[in-house]
Amino acid sequence: MDLRKLKNEDKLDLCRKYYLGGFACLPFLWFINSIWFFKEAFLKEEYTEQKQIRSYVIRSMIGTVIWTAIISVWIVIFQLNRVSWGDTADAMSFIIPRGIP
Repeated sequence: MDLRKLKNEDKLDLCRKYYLGGFACLPFLWFINSIWFFKEAFLKEEYTEQKQIRSYVIRSMIGTVIWTAIISVWIVIFQLNRVSWGDTADAMSFIIPRGIP
């Protein structure tokens, strides 16, 4: 989709949908929203909807950082404790590594 072909109201609506979609456990939408609308929010000449778009882009960036931190912490905790968690950790794993625990 080419943002240059959309009206400013439609850009705001699309940005808002991507922002709200991130709350449906789809944080990748926040990342896409941050990248896709960054130019509209910060580099274009000012227009009426730009302030709201900027707000959604900033919040999407914050959400992306928070989710990345949460996922990273979970990966580290899981990898460090997988063996001691026994069957519970194996039930959470898609691939169970072979070898001596």
